[in-house]
Amino acid sequence: MIKKENLPNLLTLARIFVIPLFVVLASFPTSILSHRIAAIIFALASLTDYFDGYLARKWKVVTNFGKFADPMADKILVMSAFIMLVGLQLVPAWIAAVIICRELAVTGLRLLLIENGGSVLAAALPGKIKTATQMLAIIFLLSHFVFLGTIFLYISLIFTIYSGYDYFKGASFLFKDTFK
Repeated sequence: MIKKENLPNLLTLARIFVIPLFVVLASFPTSILSHRIAAIIFALASLTDYFDGYLARKWKVVTNFGKFADPMADKILVMSAFIMLVGLQLVPAWIAAVIICRELAVTGLRLLLIENGGSVLAAALPGKIKTATQMLAIIFLLSHFVFLGTIFLYISLIFTIYSGYDYFKGASFLFKDTFK
């Protein structure tokens, strides 16, 4: 029997463990069926991201493992998806590079904030829109609804850049002595 306090972490682990399956299914260049199955797996994994956080907060079972593994699982899933979409020629490499670099930069910023006072960088509305539009872009592109997927891709690119700027602007105090 699964204890309810372990369920959020189990959802995070499930998301991590399906990433290799997702990558394999997305790697077949001419198989629309395998891409659509990969899109379903990605969508389900994305849902676990919502539910693990919701349940951990609702049941007050936030753990250090969850604080570490949940954002890591999200980043690995999204970055893997964009890399696969570049390989399938569904996403330009420069867009994937911008998205991946922003994710890594904001992750580094979060670490700096924790190191310099313990503050946590909460997701603001632009970051939430970025996440939602990235997920929709990935699902539609893998499902070969390219027009709709491309629209969401460019919307996500705009929010990727803006939310990255917003996070760094909010944490600019960390860099006040950089160019003295």
